[in-house]
Amino acid sequence: MNETVMRRLAKPLLFLAAFIWGTSFFIMKNTLDAVPPFWLLAFRFTTGAVLLGLLCLKKWRLRFTPDYLWRGGIFGVFLFFAYTTQTFGLTGTTPSKNAFLTATYCVLVPFLAWKVFRRRPDRYNLLAAFLCITGVGLVSLSGDLSVTWGDGLSLFSALFYALHIIAVNKLSPGKDIYLLTTIQFAVTALLSWGCGLLFQPFPGEIFSQPGVLWPLAYLCVMATTVALLCQNVGQVWSEPASASVILSLESVFGVLFSVLFYGDPATPRLLAGFGLIFIAVLCSETKFSFLHRKAHLSQ
Repeated sequence: MNETVMRRLAKPLLFLAAFIWGTSFFIMKNTLDAVPPFWLLAFRFTTGAVLLGLLCLKKWRLRFTPDYLWRGGIFGVFLFFAYTTQTFGLTGTTPSKNAFLTATYCVLVPFLAWKVFRRRPDRYNLLAAFLCITGVGLVSLSGDLSVTWGDGLSLFSALFYALHIIAVNKLSPGKDIYLLTTIQFAVTALLSWGCGLLFQPFPGEIFSQPGVLWPLAYLCVMATTVALLCQNVGQVWSEPASASVILSLESVFGVLFSVLFYGDPATPRLLAGFGLIFIAVLCSETKFSFLHRKAHLSQ
């Protein structure tokens, strides 16, 4: 595909990734009751590496060079720590708080991008990040704002997600993002297998439990392979600050699905949070240029 088409597809792909992840919070919370965190990550990223590796068979011959290994390796290391801290954090907090605290990466990304790319965030980037995190807080947090060890790990994961977003934008230009994503999956899988073998018993009993296997299959195929590929491809053609705001919508979709399918109430605070997040996305994507045009036309 040419550059124009990819730029048009970038934002829809980021929205799709956020949507898929939003459907996965409760699924992952329930799956963790049967599958230890390192093994859950090992299964997810091994599946992703195999599926995407097979999809890219021709690309390996035509485009692969040794520098793909260290670039994809950096993606994989950041992703491993991000998913590990988030997944362990989920075992010690609620899905909604886990979603909110992880989404704070949208505040970190503009400042990390300033450090790495020497591009100072403008007032719209900062306003969008503030509005987004305030909206996500209204959507995700309940009246109990006590802090647990799971909350701390969830917050720590936000730093690694932010570093992953910056790394993808810094190291992907000029490279095939499909090959980089495959290597990223493989590195994350290897680290997860190593930690699983060292620290956790292998959950062999799950392979006779369809009630666990089907949710696990969804997490492996959709929430890992498809969603992360959409994220990486979308990021290549997007600004880091803009991408982080869109990706943070995963927490909004997570709460929305809990309202639709789990009977959670649609409170005024929830609706206010959705409104703030919608304004944040408008701010990030348009910088309110439509208001400037209206003011100019009215003069």
